[in-house]
Amino acid sequence: MKNASNKTIWIILPIVLFSLFSCASRQHEETESRDAEFYYSRGTVFFKKGQYDEAVSQYNKVLEINPRDADAYVARGLANKEKGRYDQAISDYSKALEINTMYADAYASRGFAYYKKGQYDQAILDFNKALEINPMYVEVYFDRGLAYYRTGLYDQALSDYNKALEINPRLADAYVSLGTVYNKKGLYDQAILNYSKALEINPRDALAYYNRGVAYYNQRQYDRSWDDIQKAQDLGHKVSPKFLDDLRKALRRKK
Repeated sequence: MKNASNKTIWIILPIVLFSLFSCASRQHEETESRDAEFYYSRGTVFFKKGQYDEAVSQYNKVLEINPRDADAYVARGLANKEKGRYDQAISDYSKALEINTMYADAYASRGFAYYKKGQYDQAILDFNKALEINPMYVEVYFDRGLAYYRTGLYDQALSDYNKALEINPRLADAYVSLGTVYNKKGLYDQAILNYSKALEINPRDALAYYNRGVAYYNQRQYDRSWDDIQKAQDLGHKVSPKFLDDLRKALRRKK
């Protein structure tokens, strides 16, 4: 009888120990998961307050707990981008993409970092990947349009801005950018039309007033140009003294 009891103990003991170890392991994982969520949430709060270095510190703690948290890499990349640390941001986005190759936001964010560095071709490649994953990603159409414009591909830029407006017809910045392309192409009527649409959506868009003022100037509509330039200045847009001087001279000649 004693031998039978001993056998039972030796059979049950490993099971009990395994259960205790598994329970402790689960509790440890749950604690770490809660800690990671806590640090991530704190990072988000700091980011929204514009305290980007503090946000980076919190995301570092998340990644110490879970080095395969793709969201934390992207979040840290965004904070680095806001501080102008584009190479570090690109590194973070790339690590996120090593973990999740279908992460559209990581491609979009890395593309924008390349854009800010003036690496427009590389930016376009990343924007293309983001749009393959999410063909309705309105911000990426807009950003790719900016990159196309910078490389002199004006028709492609127009196409992307128009696509962005198909998805979101209230995207005032897309109308401003359309106007900028038409201005560049010397199509001032179309430029003015698009700046006016932007101002219907956002009547306090200083850049739209300024750019429309320049388009009116190019059409020799100096009175309208002056009105728009004054509105742009009232809204805080800085206008070069030379342009103001040229506009004043043109107004005097007209009189």
